[in-house]
Amino acid sequence: MLRGIRSLLRGSTYAGALFAYCGALASLPLLPVAALPAMAWSSASAGVRFALTVLVWSVLIAVIGLARTTRRVLIACARRMLGVPLPDPVVERRRTGSPGDGSSMASGADRLRTPLWLLSQVALGWAGAQLSVLLFVAGLLLPGGWAGAEAGLSVNGWTLRADSGWQSWAAALFCLLLAAALCLAVTHALRWLAPRLLGPSSAERLALAAERERALAERNRLAHELHDSIGHTLTSATIQAAVAGEVLGADPVAARAALRSIEESTRAALEDLDYVLGMLREEKAGTAPARALCDLPELFDRMRHAGAEVEPEMSGDCAQVRGTLSRAAYRILQEGLTNALRHGAGGPIRVRVATAPDSLELHVVNRTGAGSAVTRGAFPTSGHGLPGLFERVRLLNGEMEAGPEGPEHWRLTVRLPVRLPV
Repeated sequence: MLRGIRSLLRGSTYAGALFAYCGALASLPLLPVAALPAMAWSSASAGVRFALTVLVWSVLIAVIGLARTTRRVLIACARRMLGVPLPDPVVERRRTGSPGDGSSMASGADRLRTPLWLLSQVALGWAGAQLSVLLFVAGLLLPGGWAGAEAGLSVNGWTLRADSGWQSWAAALFCLLLAAALCLAVTHALRWLAPRLLGPSSAERLALAAERERALAERNRLAHELHDSIGHTLTSATIQAAVAGEVLGADPVAARAALRSIEESTRAALEDLDYVLGMLREEKAGTAPARALCDLPELFDRMRHAGAEVEPEMSGDCAQVRGTLSRAAYRILQEGLTNALRHGAGGPIRVRVATAPDSLELHVVNRTGAGSAVTRGAFPTSGHGLPGLFERVRLLNGEMEAGPEGPEHWRLTVRLPVRLPV
């Protein structure tokens, strides 16, 4: 009982009823147009002409509901005045389907939901508005008997009339409460219909799920890019700074080379960071830094400046591998070399890149063990390096192996399918 009274007192209840009444009023300009066929059919009875007017009126309302703009406006108004959480409508994409696959039938059924909502809103609005106005006026006129107003109830010849003062006041209160309850009923009916007629259809839910999946995949890709770029830069810059500090007095040339390498690597990392942050903020980001297999010599030089001994072995024409595959291969090798620099025990890091007509093979082998004084225990890891590599390789339909090779070495092997241009 108390919950019902609180519901009647809430402003959202009357906002929902007002939403229905506004829909009814908005349909009024269509009424003269709907009445034209009935006026032209003068020989028909009044009942037939009334039914024809209502039918044409309903068709005109339904036609307005077929417009996409109408659906967007209705969803925005329902969210505002009914308090129903409705997502924005998904932009329809053209699909090519074979005849008989059912896609066109589903699309037609989905498009009928907005006209059904408009017809329901107008019907509830007119019924609720007329009854609530009648009850409200009765509640105002009955207490004083204004305009000769009186209330009565007749059942099977037995009549009860509110002719005394307290009876008229009780009847007026009952009319006002009934009008408020009617507003509540209209609002609840619209709230029940809104998710079913204005909410996403099954096709829109699939499109929303696909959109969320694409967004998550993009964010995951950006996270990988940021992890590879910033992780590599911080590792190499830390080691280069340590090397520069050790040889600053004895070998100023080597110290300046290390500092120059720190500047170049951090500038490249800042470009990656600006691009990723722009994408995450949904701003118009610049062109993505395009580092590919052809940039491997620069990567090897930075590793050497950090104190690593890199022994590359290149076979095939890496320049023929382009696009996403080339950029992904660069990032894979960058992560492999960074891990070797972090966790290796010194000694040469062997890198092999083999390009074949149908595959691209990447190998990174480094020594493991106690480690040098510079690298041992200096770099805590997040644990996302190898899982990120596995996911990147899986998205490229490739294969990856990572693990010990003998008692003193660690091997990273990646095989990616490739189709070189003829």
